Amino acid sequence: MAFEGLTEKLQGALRKLSSKGKLTEQNVKEAMREVRMALLEADVNYAVAKDFIKRVTERCVGQEITGSLTASQQVIAIVRDELTQLMGGTNAKLTWSSGPLTVYMLCGLQGAGKTTMAAKLAGWLVKQGKKPMLAACDIYRPAAIKQLQVVGEQVKVPVYEHGTQDPVRTAQEAVERARYLGRDVLIIDTAGRLHIDTELMDELARIKETIRPQEILLVVDAMTGQDAVNVAKAFNEKLEVDGVILTKLDGDTRGGAALSVREVTGKPIKFSGIGEKLTEIEPFHPDRMASRILGMGDVLTLIDKAQEAFDEEAADKLARKARTAELTLEDFLEQMQSMKKMGGIKSMLEMLPGMSGKDIDVDENAMKKPEAIIRSMTPRERRNPGVLNASRRKRIAAGSGTTVQDVNQLIRQFEQAKDMMKRMTSQMKGGRGARMMRKFPGMK
Repeated sequence: MAFEGLTEKLQGALRKLSSKGKLTEQNVKEAMREVRMALLEADVNYAVAKDFIKRVTERCVGQEITGSLTASQQVIAIVRDELTQLMGGTNAKLTWSSGPLTVYMLCGLQGAGKTTMAAKLAGWLVKQGKKPMLAACDIYRPAAIKQLQVVGEQVKVPVYEHGTQDPVRTAQEAVERARYLGRDVLIIDTAGRLHIDTELMDELARIKETIRPQEILLVVDAMTGQDAVNVAKAFNEKLEVDGVILTKLDGDTRGGAALSVREVTGKPIKFSGIGEKLTEIEPFHPDRMASRILGMGDVLTLIDKAQEAFDEEAADKLARKARTAELTLEDFLEQMQSMKKMGGIKSMLEMLPGMSGKDIDVDENAMKKPEAIIRSMTPRERRNPGVLNASRRKRIAAGSGTTVQDVNQLIRQFEQAKDMMKRMTSQMKGGRGARMMRKFPGMK
């Protein structure tokens, strides 16, 4: 995951201040020297790192330790604040056209994940109640149009394409088609190159001049490190982009692009791609990202994911069943499906305070075996595990590719979980358990 190395080094540098009673110039400079090295190793732009260290040092030196805070906690608070400002301060939302159709134009180098991100953004907009459409204006990369059609179908969003005709004309036709179909958002997927060249920029400039998009969003591969910042700067100078989307933040990236691109270009990071699945896109929150980098976790994003993945009505139903011990294996299967929507188990654990940057050994396939076992049961067996005699368990094990011992273990764990949930909810008087489950659906 992004920032693992940076998180570890920052925590080590700031931990050395834990025994200090006052932030002196000497001990602050020693810590900041290590912080600067950590930033540079993470591929943060040199000028950005230098200015960042200067601002943090000026705020730290001579400060008295307030309240119950230790010196390291005081510095961490300052570093977190400055990291947040470095990445933009607040979440930069998409802007909307005053007319019935809003057009977003995506651009970037080839290989940055532009086409996939177009579909991810479209899928995210659908969840916001919008009716997006995609336009295929990359006529040079082999199978680019087909790829957009495939990912568009997966997120259930229509795609307009007109073969290899002039992309400017295709973009014009796409705008007309979107209006005719009553779509309210059009996302233009443009061509990329392996490097920036005049021909590419001229084509993008012609599309911009013709369709006048509400926003130009630059898609940047975070794994390219400092090069990502250089690319963002070049595109911004030519096209005046309105925002940046960072892709592959789930990869083995050093994170420098996220920390540098806003400072260098002056343009906000609006979204980040956090995985290969078309649902793995997040609005970029500088304050939350700063907390992740410093190992403080990101509980707010975790709650957002839970509220998106878990249906409130289903949460109420589950709470009622828990109080009366009526939970079934069908409920268990439903919860596993909802957990999948939240992303991998490791990515969720990394959002908990103290877990970011840790070497978390998690079996991401842990849910596959119980899911296979439950799916091998009949509806009656799922609703009433008490009917599962030896012959039924043997049949289920054979059908799921597991052993009878695996089936027995699942049933035993399910019964234990059911008893525990009944005790928990009965101890919470006045329906408090149900209210908590509604507020934080992920508790399920």
